[in-house]
Amino acid sequence: MGGVASLAGAFRENITMNYCSQCGQPVSLLVPEGDTLPRHVCTGCGTIHYRNPLIVVGAIPVWEGKILLCRRSIEPRKGYWTLPAGFMENDESMQEGAARETREEALADIEVGELFATVNVIHVNQVHIMFLARMLSPEHGPGEESLESELLLPADIPWADLAFPSISFTLERYLQDLERGSFGLHTTTIRRRRSKG
Repeated sequence: MGGVASLAGAFRENITMNYCSQCGQPVSLLVPEGDTLPRHVCTGCGTIHYRNPLIVVGAIPVWEGKILLCRRSIEPRKGYWTLPAGFMENDESMQEGAARETREEALADIEVGELFATVNVIHVNQVHIMFLARMLSPEHGPGEESLESELLLPADIPWADLAFPSISFTLERYLQDLERGSFGLHTTTIRRRRSKG
């Protein structure tokens, strides 16, 4: 998955906020009136600072039966293989984000197809959304966040070296649907306990 590693880490942990980003005054952790969860609330201007899950968008780029994978050059999971994916940006659709991430991570252009998989990744407060995709040409290469990129036959997928459970889930379902000759929509939830420091 793309994105700056420190940003991913910041949203993964329960970080205590000390000051309001609107006015600079101290904040308190409390349950605002009409809410049910604790939020950081500014003691000065009253701004409520919400923290919500991040959306990760990606694709399963295919060219003549081969699947495009990238080997990560950044943490987390540096050196492991993944489908091109990363954090969705403001002012773009999910499909645009999936195409952008594929260009950034694998220098490949794709036609984004149907929604294929959604994975709730509870322990890092993320939702991973993956699309079927057709490569517009066989051209690809490692982007800034990749050590290398490869078009792989299903038999050559490095299952033991995949970066994330959401990628394993997506590829497993893709190959099952490919064998069946019909693609569906798949969803799952991944829960892992946070390690205590």
